[in-house]
Amino acid sequence: MGIQAQEDALFQEWRAARPRFVADGAVDEDAYSSSERRILFMLKEVNDPEGGDWDLRQFIKDGGRSYTWNNITRWIEGIRNLSIDIPWKDLEQVDNERRAKALRSVAAVNLKKSPGSHTSDPSEIAVIAEQDKAFLNRQVSLYQADLIICCGVSDTFHWLVAFDRPPEWRQTSRGIAYHEYRPGKFVVAYAHPEARVADSILYYGLIDAIREIAA
Repeated sequence: MGIQAQEDALFQEWRAARPRFVADGAVDEDAYSSSERRILFMLKEVNDPEGGDWDLRQFIKDGGRSYTWNNITRWIEGIRNLSIDIPWKDLEQVDNERRAKALRSVAAVNLKKSPGSHTSDPSEIAVIAEQDKAFLNRQVSLYQADLIICCGVSDTFHWLVAFDRPPEWRQTSRGIAYHEYRPGKFVVAYAHPEARVADSILYYGLIDAIREIAA
């Protein structure tokens, strides 16, 4: 059974326990599975306060929107080209077509499957994610990701998701925290793509860290 079939079977169970469920995961199963480096982005929740009952995978496959996904697009392009020092002028402008092309190859998972507002409530996210902990662990295990990038959610993610062994945290030379959760597979604690930091700093900070981690 492929990744999407396993996702959909899991989500059928999960929806029964979680109203306004927003599905997420591998954007394009074939592109994800064939990637040289499988990348999973962990996020908080979708911004849709009055909505829900839709599929983030399709939304991202169609290019998403500039908020959040422009920076993630840049990050993907950098991670896929670690041997190249891409100048910011070649990264700054991101359109829908560019997002759709880059985002197809990754998975994106929210800790909280019901939607929230632009300003996330950490306590609400923690409570709901705790209720859904067993489902979340099953979902994360589907992806066998080479890189799990926690986008501002590392503490909650590690509280909820079980690993084969306790994380042995390390730091890159510039202070980015990470651990090797399986041989050759890493979890990186990083900022949210909408963090109040210059987009260029977020980009080069992450790519610098991944180069060191993957060396």
